[in-house]
This record gives sequence, C-alpha cells and structure tokens, in this order.
Amino acid sequence: MAILNVTPDSFYAGSRTPEAEAIERRVREAVSEGAELIDVGGYSSRPGAGEVSPDEEWRRVTLGVETVRRVAPGMAVSVDTFRSEVAAKAVDTFGPLVVNDISAGELDPEMLSVVAKYGVPYIAMHMKGDPKTMQSQTDYRRDITTEVVDYFRRRTETMLAAGIRRENIVLDPGFGFAKTTEQNYELLAGLHRLCALGYPVLAGLSRKSMIYKVLDATPAESLAGTVALGWECLRQGAAILRVHDVREAVDTIRLFEAYRQNRR
Repeated sequence: MAILNVTPDSFYAGSRTPEAEAIERRVREAVSEGAELIDVGGYSSRPGAGEVSPDEEWRRVTLGVETVRRVAPGMAVSVDTFRSEVAAKAVDTFGPLVVNDISAGELDPEMLSVVAKYGVPYIAMHMKGDPKTMQSQTDYRRDITTEVVDYFRRRTETMLAAGIRRENIVLDPGFGFAKTTEQNYELLAGLHRLCALGYPVLAGLSRKSMIYKVLDATPAESLAGTVALGWECLRQGAAILRVHDVREAVDTIRLFEAYRQNRR
C-alpha cells in the first residue's frame, strides 16, 4: 500500500503532496515501483494534528482519487478517512474502493453502517482518542498486545453485527497511535497474536517515531529501519505493508517470499 498524502502537514515532509502536479508525480512513481494499492488521505493523523473541515478533506480526497483513476485506472484505491460522509461520497463518486479508518468506526458512529451498505473492504485501526489527543492516552490496564487483540475481538463482532462481511475486514494494530515507543515494540513482538484472529493484518510503521527515536534520527533517515521492521511484520504474518517507499517494500516482500519458499 503506497501512501498518498494530499496534505500540507503529514509527519514525514517527503510524503506531502498537496498540489496536483506533485500528486500525479507520486501516483506515477508508486505505480512504476509496484504498488498494489494507493491510500489517499486528506486529513493528517500525525500526533497533534489539527482539525480539517469535512469540505476541505473531501476536496483533497477528490484531488487524489481523481488523479489515481486517471493515471492508473486499474489501481486499487483506499480512502484514509474516519468520516462516514467522506467515505460514502467517495464510493458514490468514484465507485468501489477501500475505506481505511484510523478509528475502527469509533469517531463516527455511522461509519460501520455506511461500509456495510456499500459492501466495500474496510481497514479498521486501533487508536484511543483522536490524532490531537491520542498520545496522552497511552495507559493500558494490561500488556498492549492483549489490549489490542481483545479490542479487535470485540470490535470485529460489532462490525459483523453491523453487516460488514468478514472477508471485507482488515485489521491495523495502529503503530504510533496512542502508544509509546516501548509499547510499539511490545506490540510488534506480539503481532502474530493479532494475525491469529484470522483477518488480514496491515502494518503501518513506515518512517514512524518508533524507528527514528530509537535511531536518534529523523523520518527522512528512517528508510533502513522501515525495511527491517517491515520484514519482521511479514515474518509474523502481516498481509499488507503501508509505506512511503514502494520499491523498497516490494523488494522486501519478494525477498521474504523467496526466503519462506526455500527455508528448511
């Protein structure tokens, strides 16, 4: 999954593509490097991110999805939004796509019914609070992996009861969302437990603080760390890598598959 941030304030400056020319350049690059899915976001979810109006988010999402549909008509697209109105308008306007919701339907109570109505794939992520408040909500009663796995046991039951088909559900543990650096690594070490629930798991840790803080580096200097942790996510069973750097992720997946096929 290639990240397409139609935003001026995403945490990694190199991923910001708020203007039409930069968006098209990014889409062409992602396609040429082997992306299988492009994730269009119009609302930065970095820690402390400010509010974006629904109209402005929709303007950005429209710009991104229109570009993908024009440049790469056969490319799968996801819309990174927690707003049901944006998700519904995207499907109505552009046809079937994936909804990628950082709140697993908790920030907008209408989201699950909208996803069920349209019958589209749904990526549900674990987070507490919202982007502005999440990093003040890192207290958990038990170990982080148990909390996240139990959360998704409950939440998937709610999704299924809302009419979302089981085969349309993808789980995202939410690396970096309401989690300390130490908790992120605990969660990474237990990722196989989330995969054991039987749903595809998306791992999104590309260039995040759990990498650059440990390395005493910046997001721009965190590609090697992203590749290393991406391999570990694959080893534990992750099905999708959400990344800024498509070529390197594709190479990682190819090498991992070769390793898995030939190990004794």
